Amino acid sequence: MDSSDSARRVTAALATAGITDVVLAPGSRSAPLAYALAEAAERGELRIHVRVDERVAGFTALGLALGSQRPAAVVTTSGTAVGELLPAVMEANHAAVPLVVLSADRPDELRGTGANQTTRQAGLFGVHVRAAVDVPAGTDPSPYLARALAESRGVNGPAGPVQVNLAFRDPLVPSMPSTDTDAEVTSEAGVHAASGMTGGDSAGPDRGTTTAAPPSGAAARTVVVAGDGAGELAAVFAQHLSLPLLAEPSSNARFGSSVIGAYRLLLEGFGPRIERVVVFGRPTLSRPVAALLARTDVERALYVPEQPAWFEEGRRPERLIGTLDELLAFAGRGPDGWLRQWREAGARAEAALQLLLDEEPALTGLHVADAVWENTADNLMLGSSNPIRDVDLMASGDWHPLEVYANRGLAGIDGSISTAGGIALAAGIPTRLLVGDLTFLHDAGGLLLGPGEEEPDLQVVVLNDAGGGIFGLLEHGQPATVERYGTAVERLFGTPHSADLAALAAGYGVRHRLISTAAELDAALAEPVTGRLVLEVRTDRAGLRGFHARVKQAVLAAVGH
Repeated sequence: MDSSDSARRVTAALATAGITDVVLAPGSRSAPLAYALAEAAERGELRIHVRVDERVAGFTALGLALGSQRPAAVVTTSGTAVGELLPAVMEANHAAVPLVVLSADRPDELRGTGANQTTRQAGLFGVHVRAAVDVPAGTDPSPYLARALAESRGVNGPAGPVQVNLAFRDPLVPSMPSTDTDAEVTSEAGVHAASGMTGGDSAGPDRGTTTAAPPSGAAARTVVVAGDGAGELAAVFAQHLSLPLLAEPSSNARFGSSVIGAYRLLLEGFGPRIERVVVFGRPTLSRPVAALLARTDVERALYVPEQPAWFEEGRRPERLIGTLDELLAFAGRGPDGWLRQWREAGARAEAALQLLLDEEPALTGLHVADAVWENTADNLMLGSSNPIRDVDLMASGDWHPLEVYANRGLAGIDGSISTAGGIALAAGIPTRLLVGDLTFLHDAGGLLLGPGEEEPDLQVVVLNDAGGGIFGLLEHGQPATVERYGTAVERLFGTPHSADLAALAAGYGVRHRLISTAAELDAALAEPVTGRLVLEVRTDRAGLRGFHARVKQAVLAAVGH
C-alpha cells in the first residue's frame, strides 16, 4: 500500500466516524493526507481549515470539537510541528475534548538516522492522550484509526485527545503521468531508502564499518561535506588535503581555498567521479548531497569525535571515525587537478548565477540571499525553507559572517525570531535574521517586548512572497499535480495570505521598511544594526519554479554539462 492509498483510508475512516472538520497545518511529510483530504472535500465529506501555525491549528481543532460536540482532527507534518500541538492536547485532556491528532512521520528505516525533520514523535504526548498508535508505512491504517477514534469518544473512560502517528514513504504525491523536468529538485524516492539507513549493522563511533580505509596519504577523488555545526575544522581539513569542500552556510566552514560555490548544481556532472566522501557535522539542505551520501558505490566516513545528538548509535551507513589521524588516512590527498577542476567549475557557476540575476527585472530570493551574506559582518541567522537554501546556493567563500546560526536540529520554521533575539542578547552582538514570510508570521509574537525589557540589536529581513514558495519547487509544483488538484495545491501548500507586515511590526512597536530595489537593499544592509528593524522584500513566487529551472540550465551550460 503506497502513501496515497494509506492516506485515503485515513480520510475514509474519519468520514465513517462522523468527523466533518479537519484542520491542516501544511508540510511536506503530511502531503499524502493533504491530497486525500482535498479529494474528500471535493466529494463533500468534510471541511478543511488551513492554519500556518500548528499551535493555532491545534486550538482551532479543539474549538471545532467543543462547538460541534463531536471529534475534530488536526494534521501536521513531522518534527517540531507535532510538538506545537502539546498545549491544545493538554487542554483537551483535562477538558475531555475528543481531539484527534494525525501526525505525519518518516518510515521506521529513517528514524534515528538524522534524516531531516525526523524525531521519535510517536507517543510524544505521554499521559495527555487516551491512546497513541504508531502506524507503520505501507500498513492499512483503518484498524489503528478505529481503535483511536473509539478511545477519543470515551469507550473505556472519559473522552479526550488521541494521537495517530502515520509513517509515509515516498512518493508523497499521488501518482500521475508527468513529463515535467523543469524543477531543480527531484523526488526523495530512493535517496534515503537506498542509503542503508536501516539500522542494526552500523557501528558506533568506536567501531569501523563499511570498506577499509585506503593507505595513509593515498590520492583519492574525495570531497568534504560540511553540514550544520561542522565548524572551521572542516575547512582546514579540506584545504590541507586539497579536497573540494561542499559547505552548508550554517556549517561555519564556508571559507578558504577549497570552498566550492553552487556545489549542489555541480553534483550532477561531478558526482559520478567521486570515490569517497568525508562528512563533518550534519548535512540537511540538499537532495543532491543526500543522494551522494546514499550511494553504496562511494566510500563514506562521518567524523564523530564524540557521540552526537542527531542520530542514534547503529543507525548510520557511513564509517564512523573519531580521530583525525584515521580520518586523514581515509580521505587521502586529492589527486592532481581534482580541486582545480571543482574550483574552476564553481567559479563559472557563480559567474553564470550573477549574470542571470543581473538580467532579472525584479528581486528574487537569490538576490536577497547574496546581498545578506555579503553585507553581514556580525551574527547571521537563517530561517528554514527557501532562505537558507538560497544562501546555500549564493554564498561566496571569499566572505563569512562572524557566526552563522540556523535551527537545523529539526529544521522547523517555528521560533526563528525568538531564537535570533536570544542570540543577539547573549553577547550583545548585532544579529541579522533572514526568513520567509510564513516563518516570520509563525513567530510574530517574538516581536513583543514588555516595558523595560532589554531590546536586542536585531534586523529581520523578510522575503515576502505571500505564501510557501518552497512547495512550488517540489513535486507539488509539477504541472500534472497542479492540473489534477487545481486550487487545492495553492491552498494546502502555497498557503497564500494578505498579512500586512508593516502594520504587524508597528503593532509590536518595531520599525519597518519596505525594500523594492537591489540598491535599496544594499543600502539598508550597510547600515549598522541597532535596535529592532524589519526589512520587507516582496517577491512573486508564481514564476519561482521556472526561475530555478533557468538557474540550473545556466549553471550547467556554464560548466559544460
